[in-house]
Amino acid sequence: MNILVTGGLGYIGSHICTALASSGHRAVIVDDCSNASPGVLPRIAAITGETPAFYRFDIAEEGRLYEVLKTEAIDAVVHLAAYKSAPESTRQPLSYYTNNVAGTLSLLRAMERADVRRIVYSSSACVYGGVEEMPVGEDAPTLAINPYGETKLMCERIIRDLCAADGRWSGLLLRYFNPVGAHPSGLIGEDPRGEPGNIAPRILRVLSGKDPYFTLTGDDFPTPDGTGIRDYLHVMDLAEGHTAAADYVAAHTGCEVCNLGTGRGISVQEMMRAFEEVSGKALPYRVCPRRPGDAAESMAKAERAEELLGWRARYGLYEMCRDAWRFQQQNPEGYSD
Repeated sequence: MNILVTGGLGYIGSHICTALASSGHRAVIVDDCSNASPGVLPRIAAITGETPAFYRFDIAEEGRLYEVLKTEAIDAVVHLAAYKSAPESTRQPLSYYTNNVAGTLSLLRAMERADVRRIVYSSSACVYGGVEEMPVGEDAPTLAINPYGETKLMCERIIRDLCAADGRWSGLLLRYFNPVGAHPSGLIGEDPRGEPGNIAPRILRVLSGKDPYFTLTGDDFPTPDGTGIRDYLHVMDLAEGHTAAADYVAAHTGCEVCNLGTGRGISVQEMMRAFEEVSGKALPYRVCPRRPGDAAESMAKAERAEELLGWRARYGLYEMCRDAWRFQQQNPEGYSD
């Protein structure tokens, strides 16, 4: 299939493009590079042996989206393009609603005009809000606790409504948990702009000598080692989940939702120790108080993805940290452009 990947040069999108190519699909990328680097494109080509078609513009440009959908004979869309910082969304809610929700509406209108009615949507585990019972399944109550999470829920509802109104549509809503790692080649990985928010790049900044210590936010949670527990999964597992999802929407109509996680919890302290093991370095850290609203645990029920897509996570903590460290070692300044 010819598959349009919006946000295809970002951390997750670039890995999805390599996984699609490995499965015999052709990726076409639309990305405005507001949170990605054009230098990722030749790296995808080095991994896959082919340079994906790339269009640099904002998905708010509905007319240009329509032209790409028609010109490239697109069969399905994997939609990732979005702003993604929960703290920033509380400071800039209008930007998030405009970019994430209005951008998705622009894409869906262009798809309808072009008669492309298969979409895999990048949602998030943040839609579960303050759910306390773990692991969390897809039928758990949804509650957004910040504008970013609200944009994800709104887009889920829009796609559900569209599929309910028109039986030709097929939608799959993927609720990600916490991706870590990089492509095993070390050519692509996580290269955040500005101050990193995710745990792995924060640890890597310390191990590479850019920061003096890692800030551990809370060591008094009601967990075995006192640190927060999350469902971390290898970014290549996540990417392969999207390949399975694209195949699913090609063969079915209607709308489904799936968690993408391992179903296993890993504590922050376990992650710290794993990075020390793969790097051979000690990780200096300081403890600060918990952040307001931080949950002690967050883990996925992962059975539905296996039942629906035949997908399950294959990699463990060691592989996540090993591959993230390899990318850091090979690209100490990130993509450098």
